[in-house]
Amino acid sequence: MSTQLGVLAMYMPGRKLEELSFYRKLSIYGQKLGVDVFIFTPDDVDNRSRIYALSYNQAKRSWTRKWVGFPPIVYDRCRYHGADNFRKITRFRQKYTKLRYLSRPLANKWIIHRLLSENENIAPHLPSTVHYRNRKQLEQFLKKHPIVYMKPKSGTGGRGIVRLQRLRGGRGYLMQGRDAERRILPATKVTAAHIPVRLAGWGLQSKYIVQQGIPLELKDGRVHDFRMLVQKDGQGKWQVTGCAGRIGPPFSVTSNLHGGGTAISMETLLKSRFGTEEKVTSIKEAAYTLGLHVAQHLEAKFGTFCEAGIDLAVDPSGHVWLLEVNPKPSRDVFRLTGDLQTYRNAIRRPIEFALHLLQKKAAPNTDTHLLDRVPQSQQIESHRDRSV
Repeated sequence: MSTQLGVLAMYMPGRKLEELSFYRKLSIYGQKLGVDVFIFTPDDVDNRSRIYALSYNQAKRSWTRKWVGFPPIVYDRCRYHGADNFRKITRFRQKYTKLRYLSRPLANKWIIHRLLSENENIAPHLPSTVHYRNRKQLEQFLKKHPIVYMKPKSGTGGRGIVRLQRLRGGRGYLMQGRDAERRILPATKVTAAHIPVRLAGWGLQSKYIVQQGIPLELKDGRVHDFRMLVQKDGQGKWQVTGCAGRIGPPFSVTSNLHGGGTAISMETLLKSRFGTEEKVTSIKEAAYTLGLHVAQHLEAKFGTFCEAGIDLAVDPSGHVWLLEVNPKPSRDVFRLTGDLQTYRNAIRRPIEFALHLLQKKAAPNTDTHLLDRVPQSQQIESHRDRSV
């Protein structure tokens, strides 16, 4: 009898699942490894704790429904997208407290920044960051840094990010970005005093961080960064599965693929900027070392989890900066660069790590309670932020 792995997801409008293509590939790899992968949401659990799960039939190349019990381990891929979904997943977790999770939510960007700042190997790679309080604080921050990013603490996909660039001669700032629907906001000249006015209704004081901007523009004016995927392997060891570049569309301040960005191999992008193989190798080694430090440090704070997407920037001197950590990363960037072996590894590794955890039957279960190593006040703040 095969081992079961349940994938916990959330329905989008129209009862659509956001990552169905990924789930199909995950199911196919699971079958090869003797794992029965099925997909479910909190809406699919009945009053008797049975799950009306979605299962992929590879022979028929189609999805079917079947009744199953709870699996021995759950791969959390929930992306909340609104208060209603947040409430559903919160009720689910409160009711089924003994489930064992392969992955877990972490915390908002501000809490993650503070936790990572504690690590001497990571701190030099963190841009200066503050929690937005008021206009005066923002003006002081703008005086220190020629480029500043304002980011929602819990936003994803480039939603609600604003970039501010100091204009020459002290003539104010160039403001551009994306709204909550990822629509590009046209570049506008503003004074520091007018920034909160222009963003009225965005909930700056409760939702935003302000971060030192790292120069991300290429020669053609488009911004870029790097997405690294760090995962646990079949022996329970952290590995850098891969890292690839992302280049944003014209006039965008973000490079997210969902926002219209394009993918390029890390080596190609670094070579075009720095030229020599020696410099490219040095930057890549620094990035990989940083990625492993980040995963290990967060695991020490939050408990066992299987993967993290880490967004990195490389400034003109070659210094690597950590921009963001995503606990539920996509892996499409590797497919889009044509690095299919890395893409296959990225899909297979969560299944291999699940098997590793299940084989350690005598080991203590550190996965039962989410965010168990973070103070209770920070747990509550993190989950509330996700409802926005």
